[in-house]
Parts: sequence; structure tokens; C-alpha cells
Amino acid sequence: MTGEPAPLAIDGELDLHNFSPKEVGRLVREYIEVCHDRGIVELRIIHGKGKGVLRRTVHAILGRHPAVESFRLGGHGEGSWGATMVTLRRGPDGRDGEGEGP
Repeated sequence: MTGEPAPLAIDGELDLHNFSPKEVGRLVREYIEVCHDRGIVELRIIHGKGKGVLRRTVHAILGRHPAVESFRLGGHGEGSWGATMVTLRRGPDGRDGEGEGP
């Protein structure tokens, strides 16, 4: 074992169970950016049910992120309150409409 992190699948589902709380903020922001750049607009972030610390952290990040259109707790079959479903904004080029102008 080399201690190197395994590559993270960019498929719209991010499971935070294997990450330390210190990594979560940066990880969630970067994952949103990569998904947005790739045109993945429906995400599921799995934070677990526990005491709700990770859920609150994730929701605070989502509430401030400009690429996030909306988010809600998962429903039946989506992970319930142990997961958050996220919809990212769409732009004409798959981005948020922000970027370099002429």
C-alpha cells in the first residue's frame, strides 16, 4: 500500500464516508466544479445520517456555491436524510454562463 489516494470517480455521486472532516470543504467544492465542467448537473452527495455535522457543512457549501441551482435531502431510494441531492446550473456551454468575455 503506497498511501496514495484512489482516483475519485466523477459520476455525479460523491460518498464522503472515506474522507476526513478537514477534507470535505475542499473536496465538495472541487467535485462540484469538475462535474459542472463535464456537464453533470444532477449530483448525490452522501454524508451519512450520524449527528448531522457533515450534512450541515455540505449544505453550507452548497448554499454559497454559484454553480448550485438547488439542493434537498434525498428521498426514498436516494439515501433519505443521509444524502443530499444537488442540481447544478446549466449554461449555454455547459457552464454557469460565467467566464471570459470578448
